Amino acid sequence: MDFLRTPDSFFRDIGFDFEPHYVDVSASDGTALRMHYIDEGPQTGQPILCLHGQPSWSFLYRDMIGPLVAAGFRVIAPDLIGFGKSDKPVNIADYSYPIHVAWIEQFLVKLELSGINGLFQDWGGMIGMRLVARHSELFSRIVVTNTMLLDSSDISPETSKALAKAYATLTIPTAEHVRDRFAEFDPMAAAYWVKYAAENPAFSVRDVFSIITGKHDEAALKGYEAPFPNRSYLTGPLSFPSLFPVMPHHQVDREENDRVWRMLSSFTKPVLTAFSDGDPVTRGHDRNFRDRIPGAKRVEHVTVRSAGHFLQDEQPKQLSDAVIRFIAQTGSHRDVA
Repeated sequence: MDFLRTPDSFFRDIGFDFEPHYVDVSASDGTALRMHYIDEGPQTGQPILCLHGQPSWSFLYRDMIGPLVAAGFRVIAPDLIGFGKSDKPVNIADYSYPIHVAWIEQFLVKLELSGINGLFQDWGGMIGMRLVARHSELFSRIVVTNTMLLDSSDISPETSKALAKAYATLTIPTAEHVRDRFAEFDPMAAAYWVKYAAENPAFSVRDVFSIITGKHDEAALKGYEAPFPNRSYLTGPLSFPSLFPVMPHHQVDREENDRVWRMLSSFTKPVLTAFSDGDPVTRGHDRNFRDRIPGAKRVEHVTVRSAGHFLQDEQPKQLSDAVIRFIAQTGSHRDVA
């Protein structure tokens, strides 16, 4: 497998000075890929596993790490393969939904983590909730933020075929066009997002944050685009939208998520939803987690105010406070593990 590794020089002067840590995970062909992660706070503290989505990396959690560590937690934030300081396979066929799950699964095994407090957003939730279902014994509680877990009840075969047919007729959108489709809650917004990432040669991480999310902080934008010196490094971010399980060839992924939901239906450990009030991408999906997971029934859920999709970046204090309060209210990890 061919892969790239972003030179360390690209991560200088971006306000992300946490000590880097690395483990190797195996690709499907046996290639050893280096996965980067942040590991801050006391090693004896309760671990909080922070999983990011697309097209971000552990940089997303930069303003939450300090408050969580100050509260006594061990904060672990890996970069998914293809993102951040982790290695980046260059062929789009090297990425799949199951392989991302397998890579993080290997990561958990390598670090020998248990009593985990999961903090999942975007693809971090779609990956993380599969891991929770398969390895519930490793997790003490979960915080799900701005994510979803699509299954056959969300996307029927008929709906999937209709989306595929409509996708073929779409013109290649700009980032501004994608933003407008989401802002208008267009049912085809996800298809436009897939089309933009898969077919627009001008795709850029900077545009995703500055145009689609309205973020204009130059220092932050520099940090988010740091892992990707040029387009050859972008295969990971470019691949994720096309892995979103809505098309006919994703039926196997929807069926796997059916099985995941069945396992989650017996997950009784505490689950908090902390979705933002301004995210058109995952709007309403918090109800799925609240309604379908028993551990979410007895929890006072949170709405993070004045935030869009990347709420860790936009409202880090609100989310940090909610996580700390949730863990305090639901007891030590030994009580619920």
